[in-house]
Amino acid sequence: MVKSIIYTLTTILLCLGFFIWSEHYVNAQFKDFYGAVQTLYDKVENGDASKEDALSVRSLWSTKKQRLHIFIPHNDISYVDYWLSEACGLIGEKNYSHAIGKLEVLLEITRNLPDSYTIRPENVF
Repeated sequence: MVKSIIYTLTTILLCLGFFIWSEHYVNAQFKDFYGAVQTLYDKVENGDASKEDALSVRSLWSTKKQRLHIFIPHNDISYVDYWLSEACGLIGEKNYSHAIGKLEVLLEITRNLPDSYTIRPENVF
């Protein structure tokens, strides 16, 4: 009986520890990516963004999404891929006025997506 209680409590604590760690990890990954998208947004707004800048952000996202597949659904990752690809294509064509809109959506997604996976009552129930 005592062993069962200890095992149960240990398992609960390990699960909570993992959930808290994964929440911090996901937030850190998106914080880094948000900073890169914000920098790209600023360059597009100033009119001096290049295709290499956009590809650099895409490369950063590629490395981050490989690990994020473990923690968040593939559909959410595909959503970020979609908006980033749209923005990269427009930046490559130097169509900055349309790229700004795509990057604004991407910034909003990047800001709000990690909150969907935090340990909060509205996400649990």
